[in-house]
Amino acid sequence: MTMPPIDGENVSALTFSGIQDALKTDAPSQADVSTTISSPPPLPELDASLLQCTYVAPDNLQPIPSLSDPSLTQQRQSTDHMIQAKWNSTSGWSAPTLCAFAPLTLSPMASCLHYATQCFEGMKVYRGHDGKLRLFRPERNCERLLKSTTRIALPAFPPEEVLKLIAALCATDAKRWLPADQPGRFLYIRPTMLGTEAAVGVQRPNEALLCIFLAVLPVLDAGSGPGIKLLASQADMVRAWPGGFGWAKVGANYGPSLVAQGEARRRGFDQILWLYGEEGVVTEAGASNFFVVWRTRESEGGKLQLVTARLDEGIVLDGVTRRSVIELAREKLPGSSSSDRDRDGDGSGLEAVEVVERMFTMQEIADAAGEGRLLEAFVSGTAWFIAPVASIHFRGQDIVVPGKGVYTGFLKRCLTGIMWGCDGWQAHEWGFVVDEEKVV
Repeated sequence: MTMPPIDGENVSALTFSGIQDALKTDAPSQADVSTTISSPPPLPELDASLLQCTYVAPDNLQPIPSLSDPSLTQQRQSTDHMIQAKWNSTSGWSAPTLCAFAPLTLSPMASCLHYATQCFEGMKVYRGHDGKLRLFRPERNCERLLKSTTRIALPAFPPEEVLKLIAALCATDAKRWLPADQPGRFLYIRPTMLGTEAAVGVQRPNEALLCIFLAVLPVLDAGSGPGIKLLASQADMVRAWPGGFGWAKVGANYGPSLVAQGEARRRGFDQILWLYGEEGVVTEAGASNFFVVWRTRESEGGKLQLVTARLDEGIVLDGVTRRSVIELAREKLPGSSSSDRDRDGDGSGLEAVEVVERMFTMQEIADAAGEGRLLEAFVSGTAWFIAPVASIHFRGQDIVVPGKGVYTGFLKRCLTGIMWGCDGWQAHEWGFVVDEEKVV
């Protein structure tokens, strides 16, 4: 598994050179060998086979809350263990450890507290209806974590080693928290990288920490009813911009949005639909990717389209669920046979859909709604999964999405089958089955 190339349009030549330099030093197996950057000798890479395990004593295990426990909405409940791995610029990666979940010890001068040298991933582990423990396309998350860490001057690593550590933690805690006789439950996985060097100076940190833990979260998409309500951002609110870091999953993307997000919820909306520029280009909805299903005008062929923002501007996150929606739609919807649709749980004879990745504006959505061409809209992501959109408040008016959700429901059923190992999707390649008898 090698790191996907970073689009040269997303980062400057100087930044790209710095990223390659870090790869050559910290994870030479991931470096672009075509570059001619001079580097010091490589340091020890992250190695999951060196994992050292110290398990929590039975008397100290945490109580497991019921799915109806109201405290779950606070999203504060962890499982019993976590994984840590330390890095420094002189000795490279140390042996990772699996130990009791506990607070971290950081200096008040730690780089992550002052210069946003912090990034993370969001994943889930599912107890399938066939009893197996699954991750959903986890290699994509591990590759994206590498892209994020190197973007903010944190150390590189082989993504497959992080995946092994994630699987080890899941195999350890799922026995209690996702028992095989209680299928249909999941845990949230949060791999995090922090710059930990205690130095108040604007510089690349010389120490870092990889931390992985599991959390118990509520099911967010189940309560969306007919759909969520979005508030389109105003011209003075920008989430990401070309040449920035909107394509990386770094903490600095999220903190500045929380004031506006909180105010939107106070006004009765679920998320903000982030627009960019004077034309109101649609980017993301909260921390999720955004899709619309509409029909083009008759003068444009009257085609049915599934549209989402493209990635090459660098202002939209390459979501794993987003990518999966696009790939499934291109495989299953255009020209798929009725037998394929019946196998995937749909017998209604869906019309072929053209999948389009392009920049589009909020006014285009408003026009499509006004002309009766807007059929569906939904958000996609790990937390919200696939959630239909009921309305979008834009320039003082509510744009109502019809909400039949035929295509939204079809795509959600396909992904659900893969994640939970049901409806004929048990052997799909996107479902990564965790060996629960093997820690590393």
